Amino acid sequence: MPVPEPQQRAAAAAEASYGADLTILVIEDDPAGTFTVPELPAAAGTRVRIRNARNLTEAGRLLTDDVDCILLDLALPTGGKARSAPTEGADKLATLKHVLRIAPRHAVLALTAEDDAELAAEAVRVGAQDYLFRGELDGRLLSRAIRYAVERKRADVAQHQLTESRLRAQENARLERGLLPTPLLEGSELRFAARYRPGRSRALLGGDFYDTVRTPDGTVHAMIGDVCGHGPDEAALGVELRIAWRALTLAGLCGDELLSTLQQVLEHERESEEIFATLCTVDIAPDGRHAGLCLAGHPAPLIARQGRAAHLLPSEDGGPALGLLPRNALPRALRARDTPWPRRQVDLGGSWSLMMYTDGLIEGRVGPNGTQRLGQDGMVAMINRQLAQGLTGEDLLETAVTQVRELNGGELTDDVAVLLLDRDQGHIRRQGPNCDRGRGIPCPRPEPASPTLPASAVNPANAQRPPL
Repeated sequence: MPVPEPQQRAAAAAEASYGADLTILVIEDDPAGTFTVPELPAAAGTRVRIRNARNLTEAGRLLTDDVDCILLDLALPTGGKARSAPTEGADKLATLKHVLRIAPRHAVLALTAEDDAELAAEAVRVGAQDYLFRGELDGRLLSRAIRYAVERKRADVAQHQLTESRLRAQENARLERGLLPTPLLEGSELRFAARYRPGRSRALLGGDFYDTVRTPDGTVHAMIGDVCGHGPDEAALGVELRIAWRALTLAGLCGDELLSTLQQVLEHERESEEIFATLCTVDIAPDGRHAGLCLAGHPAPLIARQGRAAHLLPSEDGGPALGLLPRNALPRALRARDTPWPRRQVDLGGSWSLMMYTDGLIEGRVGPNGTQRLGQDGMVAMINRQLAQGLTGEDLLETAVTQVRELNGGELTDDVAVLLLDRDQGHIRRQGPNCDRGRGIPCPRPEPASPTLPASAVNPANAQRPPL
């Protein structure tokens, strides 16, 4: 008779406990009628129900979700044929393998003759939870073996699920780590540092995104943005916007033309019209002394020039966040040469540091009762205190993010991204005439040195700040 296709059984079969009723499916066909299942004792009010199947076809019909354990006679042939001695070279465990295929979540006990211990051990290696000899069966032994097999199968299923969960977590981590940006700054005289902390628990990627690239003309373009929300959909949209920004920047777009194209990408990729994204872009001239700044609903960057305290760049010319303008408003504005995101020219100077950040850095709680936000003014004061302590680069960003978390009294609920670019004119001059990053000639990077602070650093009001 044809054997029905195996069906996936629910996990309920592996969830039996010592206090619950047990259902046993016995798959055995003894024409002589010499084999009988001994009476199973009931423990602590537990009832044991037995179902009998004479072949695999009948077993497939009786194998329901409430079956806890299968007692299989290894001498039973595959299919509906009568019992016979196995031929030379035949697979003696074919019946067991078939049962394991159609009942992957059920405990299985193998039943064999006393003189076939090797076959019984092989059955356990193939997948059975235990084996029993026909001549040694009694009710107490069978009851204990069944309960042991059920609990062992439950443990095996739990371990398998845990392993799968760990593998999925590792794959997700590799995927998210691969989506984080790698700055393209080869040949640039600028130094780069960044810190990223997603708000989602056990995640590596959030709705915040950033990137930095250097185009062939020597211009360094930096960007940081924030998609509203904290879930995986927002993280995916942030990655799409970052990749689109890099492609458009390398293609030569800049300023309002780039932002208007990114808005179109956002409109096509977002799940609802309520989704928007803030963005801050900076393009630094090849000489490193001038930059263009565009703000789309994003906080203004922080700049520290040599000998002066850090402060925020002007934000009066900022435009709306991407996705807030009506679809027909942007084309009309571009035709009228009236861009919603004007590009502001910024004089950077010789030595400077520029810090770009998302609102997760400034929206943490502060104060004894946690009723106030840190805000931009609080962030500027915090950065200036850290500068007075001589912190720069990676150390500065790590300390800033850690202190914001401590002021909040625990983990931040919003994503945090911080990007730092700095230029040291004195160091560039010391490299000599053979070092020309503008033409791609590599220069050795010195070990960062702690700046020497003047005595006025003790008084924050009159302190002369080193660059970030």
